[in-house]
Order: sequence, then C-alpha cells, then structure tokens
Amino acid sequence: MTRADVRPAPRGAAVPTSDIHPVSALSSPDAALIAAAQADATIDRIAHVKLSSVVLPLAVPISDAKVLTGRQKPMTEVVFLIAEITTEQGYEGVGFSYSKRAGGPGQFAHAQEIAPVLIGEDPSDIGKIWTKLTWAGASVGRSGLATQAIAAIDVSLWDLKAKRAGLPLAKLLGSHRDSVRTYNTSGGFLHTPIDEVIENAGRSLEAGIGAIKLKVGQPDWRQDVARVTAVREALDPDVPLMVDANQQWDRATAMRMGRIFEEFGLVWIEEPLDAYDAEGHANLARALDTPIATGEMLASVAEHVRLIDAGASDVVQPDAPRIGGITQFQKLAAYAEAKQLELAPHFAMEIHLHLAAAYPIEPWVEHFDWLDPLFDEQLETRDGRMYVSDRPGLGFTLSEQARAWTVGTAEFGKRP
Repeated sequence: MTRADVRPAPRGAAVPTSDIHPVSALSSPDAALIAAAQADATIDRIAHVKLSSVVLPLAVPISDAKVLTGRQKPMTEVVFLIAEITTEQGYEGVGFSYSKRAGGPGQFAHAQEIAPVLIGEDPSDIGKIWTKLTWAGASVGRSGLATQAIAAIDVSLWDLKAKRAGLPLAKLLGSHRDSVRTYNTSGGFLHTPIDEVIENAGRSLEAGIGAIKLKVGQPDWRQDVARVTAVREALDPDVPLMVDANQQWDRATAMRMGRIFEEFGLVWIEEPLDAYDAEGHANLARALDTPIATGEMLASVAEHVRLIDAGASDVVQPDAPRIGGITQFQKLAAYAEAKQLELAPHFAMEIHLHLAAAYPIEPWVEHFDWLDPLFDEQLETRDGRMYVSDRPGLGFTLSEQARAWTVGTAEFGKRP
C-alpha cells in the first residue's frame, strides 16, 4: 500500500492494529496515534472544480453618493462567482467572489480559463496554487478582475483546509478572539428617507449590532449634515457612528466636511476622496482628529501598500474577494499590523469575520444581510459583536436559493 492509498480514519473510529506499522519501541497506543496522524497528513489531490455564476437580486435599488452625483446607476443586483472544490479523499471547500454593477460575467469567464490547472494539485499548497493561477492568466495582470476571479478559488481552498482540520477558519489562522465588533451599513444608504434610516438603526442595535454607518457625499452638503445630526440625536450618545462618502468629495470639500464632522466624534470618515488619491487622504489623516478609513475599492495588496506607506489610512479596509482572496489578505494584514493600523474589512462578512478574528489589533466587521439567502446558516450578533461559529471552515453551505439564482456553471475534472 502506498502513501497515496492511505485514507484518514473517521474521527472517533478505532485504528485497526493490522494497519499499524512498528514504530521503534513505542507502546501500541502511541503507535496507533502516530499511524492515525500520518494518515491524516496524507497528501490529497484536487479532483473536481465547479464554478457557478449566481445573480442575487436586491429587494430595493441601492443608491449612494455615486448615484446622486450621476456617476453610477442604482444597484439592483450583486453577481457572485462561486467555486466548489472537491478532493480525491472527498473533502469539499466553497468560496466566492463578487461584483457590483459590472464584472460578473468577466470574473466567471476568467475563472473558467484558469481553473483547469487546479486538477491534481495538493489543496494544502494554497500559496503555490495562487501563484500558478496568476501565471495561468498572466497577460491580464495581478489586480482587478483577474485576482477577483482567483479569489473565489483561493477562499474555497482555505475553507477546505479548515474543514479538513475540523476547525473554524479563524482558529486555523490563529484567532485572537472569538467575536469581533460589528457595524451596520445596509440601513443607511442615501435612497433611504431619514426616518427610515433611524428606524433601521434601532433595529440593527436591537439585533445585537454594535455601531451604525451612514452614507454621505450628496451634492448639497447641508443634507449630509442634517442626516448625520438627526441620527446622532436619535441614538444613545455611546453608540459608535461612522460616515462613508464613497469617493465623492474633492480635497477642499473633504477637508471642510471633515472639520464639520469633528463635533460628532465619529469612529471614522470613509472614502472621502478618490480611492487612489494617497496624497489627499494623507493630508486629511494629518489634519483631522477623526480617523480616515479607506481601501475597499483597491484591487491588490500593492495598491494598499502604497496608501499605507503614504500615511493615507488610519483604518485599513481591504476586501478579500477584491484583492485576490485570503492568501493575499493575510499578506496585507501582516503589513498593516506592523504599521499598527486598525482593520475594518469591507462587505463579505461571511469571510471577513474569520480574518478579523485573527487580526491582533481589535478590528471591526461590516454587517450586510444581503448575502443571507445564499447560505443555510446565519451569523450570530449580540452585545455589539459578531461571533465566530464552531462550524468547520467558513461555516456555510450553499442554499437551494443560491442554486435557483445560478445562471451559469462550468466543471473541471471528475468527482471522486
């Protein structure tokens, strides 16, 4: 029998003594444990990959400052690229990336081009696989749509690895906490009347979410001030509050609005300027007491490093699906920690909860309920925090609704 023929015994099952090879002078129980551990460490191989394009409709068209300033149309759907990977030993992983307004079909197409190189690879060699996928699509670069397509596969591999270990992903990565501070964004978009924003905020707090974020950046700045004032006065003064301008201010406006908002004691001002304006964000960070948060729109680790090195962000807001997955997120998190920066990952709380739990400095996770229909399980929030479940991996399985919203699939390899 070769090493590749060995399969790990189910948890709790006795290991047949006929399968235990002599190991020096160890006692029989010790030898059994070593044999079982060797079986668990057996190299596995990727046997099958399934890619799916899933279109999630939003109940209400979403508008932020980019819509009110005429740069974009209201958002009516989110398109997901879902990767399901199965190994020869029967382990399975599920990961996803996503796009808003445009890019979904492109991510799906690129993933189909590079996915064949996965077959036969050891799924534990995630760093090696990430590089191999990058080179398979080298002509389209190492950021943007290309890395977002890789991200779904990368997340699936990490989910698989944690499931194989029988651990929540946060534990596999080395968690610092079992829960993370959480704030709500989905109730504070600009298309929502202010009375409804206040009602949404109250429901979020009752549901155990700890802070509220409001969208700002309207053509008339007075409306921004009025909305923030109304919410601040309606909530308990101890409830943390953030604002997000979605890149809609110029430098002068951002400085003026930042000074006006100083009196509200905000946790942060998010994306006051164009996402790539490192110098402008750095000027704000130096001039204002309110921290500056940015980074959600960046599409690579290198782009984040440029802003960090410029002193442009007090709070780093990476999006794992946008920068290439968990492998790349971990690189960025290590760099941000070395600079003693706070972390508040953007969107995709199903992934980011685990990554934030493994970040040494107390982070925030953004709560969005948009993705709830895609999964059979839901995350727990209470006392202002979001809790890591004890389920292995990411802790989610795809729902029948996710299957129903699937508009395209592609499969590679053979199911074991």
